[in-house]
Amino acid sequence: MGSVPKGAVVTGLTHRQTEILNIARAFGRVMVEDLARRFEVSAQTIRKDLNDLCDHRSLTRIHGGAIIASGVENLAYEARRFVAAEEKKAIGAAAAALIPNGCSLFINIGTTTEEVASALTSHEDMLVITNNLNVAMLLYRHPRIEVIVAGGTVRRADGAVIGSTAIGLIGQFKVDYAIIGASAIDEEGALLDFDYREVQAAQAIIANARSVMLVADSTKLRRSAPVRIADISQIHTFVTDVALPAKLADICHTRGIQVIEALPKAADDVDEAGAEPAATVTRLR
Repeated sequence: MGSVPKGAVVTGLTHRQTEILNIARAFGRVMVEDLARRFEVSAQTIRKDLNDLCDHRSLTRIHGGAIIASGVENLAYEARRFVAAEEKKAIGAAAAALIPNGCSLFINIGTTTEEVASALTSHEDMLVITNNLNVAMLLYRHPRIEVIVAGGTVRRADGAVIGSTAIGLIGQFKVDYAIIGASAIDEEGALLDFDYREVQAAQAIIANARSVMLVADSTKLRRSAPVRIADISQIHTFVTDVALPAKLADICHTRGIQVIEALPKAADDVDEAGAEPAATVTRLR
């Protein structure tokens, strides 16, 4: 059974499950405790509803709730801001802490890359080239940060600047760092997205940076998307929230990729089978 397209009617659901799915489509994720209060039922009842929706491939479970499952169409941009919001903020702060003053960098489209930009506002003597209007709006007021925005078609859904003109401008630079996101990461280490035009811009960014930093929370490991951005081997640093699954962690270790955990779980919360080789990992708490 494939993923359910956005807006599709899913048969065989109860009225409450349909409402839960509508809420998830609007906000990107739903949490068990919130739903239990909203519908005045037990948490156990809601967990069963979420499991049923996962069986229909409409949702994907996360800790304490679920997110929309889609391998074909991405969530609406504003809804994506609600998914793993705390994790993205922590990832943004951890990534920004790795970026020194006085450097140049690309920042591409994404809610997580925007969190990096938000955390960079106290940096000095920086040059930022971006195809993300939201990043430009976050940074242009700061006098010690110069911002260059790629030209081209602006995607109304999220403020991404895409197309050949944007790619041409990106190719005129060779920067110190690239900050990129991904909509999905598979267990083989493929970085994936939904829009081939956005992917072309991301590929140009990767090709024209000396060091590439991937910023992505763990929900991206439970999703799929159809267009390949790059392979994890093209990344130098991977900033995420918690420990990676064993297979992906081993790939990062083998390739010499530094993994930064912005919100690591306590040792007794991590399944030993899922723990990654310690040599590649920095835990920030």
